[in-house]
Amino acid sequence: MRFFVTGEQNRQSLINTIVLLFLGYIALLWVSNGMMYFHKMGLNPESVVEYYLGSEEHFTQPKSYQSLLEVTHFHLFSMGLLVLTLSHLLLFTPLAARLKIWLAGLTYVSAIADEAAGWLVRFVHPGFAWFKIGSFVTLEFSLLALLVMVSVSLVVQRMMLQKSERTRSAPAGSVEHRA
Repeated sequence: MRFFVTGEQNRQSLINTIVLLFLGYIALLWVSNGMMYFHKMGLNPESVVEYYLGSEEHFTQPKSYQSLLEVTHFHLFSMGLLVLTLSHLLLFTPLAARLKIWLAGLTYVSAIADEAAGWLVRFVHPGFAWFKIGSFVTLEFSLLALLVMVSVSLVVQRMMLQKSERTRSAPAGSVEHRA
């Protein structure tokens, strides 16, 4: 991350490329997260309630305390690292500080809410299914916003770097020809 703070990203296209590849990898994670959600349930509260509370009609059992605990334990760690990394990269974009704080905060809150919502549906009240749906959708959109903003910032910086390198490398008095 040092290269963002010192401005070395303008001189190190390799690091820029590695971060962009990482963001591509995270984009695949984002897609698979949505696919996993929609494989289990939909954006209607009935499907969420059925997933967490089980269904006699479909012969499914309610989610157990241990099952929810294992998923939550893993998700708190992995989502925490993901959001930390993306929000850290966001810090070094040219966006307004207030927007960065708002987006990073929204992403953290929606990630925690998404985890808590399953517990609330299972052990408090089925009405929290709407909360689960809302927190999942908010998490997906906020992660997408982080991905897009950081990616666009890096691509723009890369284009500006290439343009300035072409300008510096052109011999004095020469005119660049454009295709």
